Amino acid sequence: MLTKSFLDEYARYRAGAEKAMAQVSDDALNRVMAPDGNSIAMLVRHISGNLISRFTDFLTSDGEKDWRDRDGEFEPGTFTRASLDDAWKRGWEVLEREIGSLRDEDLTRTVSIRGQAMTVHEALVRSLAHMSSHIGQIVLLARMSAGDDWKTLSIPRGQSRQFNEQALRENRAR
Repeated sequence: MLTKSFLDEYARYRAGAEKAMAQVSDDALNRVMAPDGNSIAMLVRHISGNLISRFTDFLTSDGEKDWRDRDGEFEPGTFTRASLDDAWKRGWEVLEREIGSLRDEDLTRTVSIRGQAMTVHEALVRSLAHMSSHIGQIVLLARMSAGDDWKTLSIPRGQSRQFNEQALRENRAR
């Protein structure tokens, strides 16, 4: 049950990033909006690389793999939406497979990242926080690129009360 909570939260962030990225042009995926900044493409490549490295052989090997090229994930370039989608899916597939195979009892086991020992629970909390910060960057970059065409990913401005009332009605009906 606890490991499912982690999977559910990762899925929530993944869905938000995917909804944000769907609102931008292919060119905007590669746009760097500030000196020494990141593009959405860079962030997608970094998230994918991180997930694949951290969760491949999650319980048995260090989370920072020798074969990972972290610096290369941030190299600018022109990446197609299809290649980014492929990288994105590969990273999330590794995460879902590995976390999906965990039992709640595994949360107290020890893993390491860059030689630092931590419990599985601590590693998942750390990873989720890392993902959420980068996904927040993706959402912000997408929002800036979409401009007036942006469709909010959460409660629209000025509609909190209506949203809360609707949610309360739906929860009472269950």
